[in-house]
Amino acid sequence: MERRVVVTGMGAITPIGNNVEEFFNGLIEGKCGIDNITLFDTEKFKVKLAAQVKRYNAEDYFDRRSAKRLDRFSQFAMIAAREAIKDSGITKENTDMERIGIVVSSGIGGLGTIEEQNINLNQKGPDRVSPMYIPMAICNMATGNIAIDLGIRGESECIVTACASGTHSIGEALRLIRHGYQDAMLCGGCEASITPSGIAGFTTIKALNTTDDKTRASIPFDKERSGFVMGEGAGVLVLEELEHAKARGAKIYAEVVGYGASSDAYHITSPAPEGEGGKRAMINALKDAKINPEDITYINAHGTSTPLNDKCETQAIKGAFEKCYDKLYVSSTKGHTGHLLGAAGAIEAIACVKAIEKSIIPPTIGYKVKDDDCDLNIVPNKPVEHEIKYAMSNSLGFGGHNSTIILKKYE
Repeated sequence: MERRVVVTGMGAITPIGNNVEEFFNGLIEGKCGIDNITLFDTEKFKVKLAAQVKRYNAEDYFDRRSAKRLDRFSQFAMIAAREAIKDSGITKENTDMERIGIVVSSGIGGLGTIEEQNINLNQKGPDRVSPMYIPMAICNMATGNIAIDLGIRGESECIVTACASGTHSIGEALRLIRHGYQDAMLCGGCEASITPSGIAGFTTIKALNTTDDKTRASIPFDKERSGFVMGEGAGVLVLEELEHAKARGAKIYAEVVGYGASSDAYHITSPAPEGEGGKRAMINALKDAKINPEDITYINAHGTSTPLNDKCETQAIKGAFEKCYDKLYVSSTKGHTGHLLGAAGAIEAIACVKAIEKSIIPPTIGYKVKDDDCDLNIVPNKPVEHEIKYAMSNSLGFGGHNSTIILKKYE
């Protein structure tokens, strides 16, 4: 018998808020986290804008020694995990710490550390490369550092599927609890790739928007979209087996009822024609949740603001939902936050949970010019008050990785 899985805790650090409350309020208020890059000198760069975490000083969260031994992506992951575990109320007194696991992923990992240590290598020689280089840079260290920080001793994993990493992590955490391997999981994603090589690499692949207009840089589904804006941060959710959560009197935010994944098997960066792979992920999630397409009220779309992604995701949604696609409320919150790569699915899952809890759908900000290729029921610029029983969140990653989760109002 499959066990029911619920959300009992959340944590976030994002370009529009350094905790869950600030983040969701920023979505509803239409706050845009995109601004000039200050993390490095952009004089020689075509791209000048990104969505950085604001008001951030590592030593507000870590002692000086620890801050120096943690890459920025791991710092973000640990901050979000601390908030999520505190929010959940899980402690070693009410939970067997060997029955709680972690799947917190990153698409790229410690890119800032990689750049810094390669400068040391090239300018000072191999003996001047830090012994902390590898432990700071590898993607799995977000999960490892969370486990050490919080004393969590269950299954500890990292799924690297580019921009689908966060959603894949939530889906795999769902399966681990559903089938009895763990009683609770911390899951989600983290990223800190606003670095010279990160911005340069995504620029030369022609993925990033090059405008200097902050209000028109990330405009998902708008006809004038021309690329995404890099974001950074982390989102972590606590998933828990329902009876375990009830036994300790936990607050239950929502239920996780469906997960679907697929591979395009098509191209390293471009989505499959007509969004065929994304369509299958959504259909798989609907089947897993044992619901019909018309049961979904809201989709938090991947919606990156790139010409091809938004068009193909529109086709995927239309293919998966057929006759009822125009009745769905659809928004992309990447106008607020930019694209957090491996962390995107995590913060967007949190947005869905809060939307269900508050009965309010966050908007797609910056939306002005309708695109006939993206003829969905986009929620433009202002939130919509509406009861939500089921919400879906999509993530699509380079390499053809597609992942979808479905969240339900807890009853």
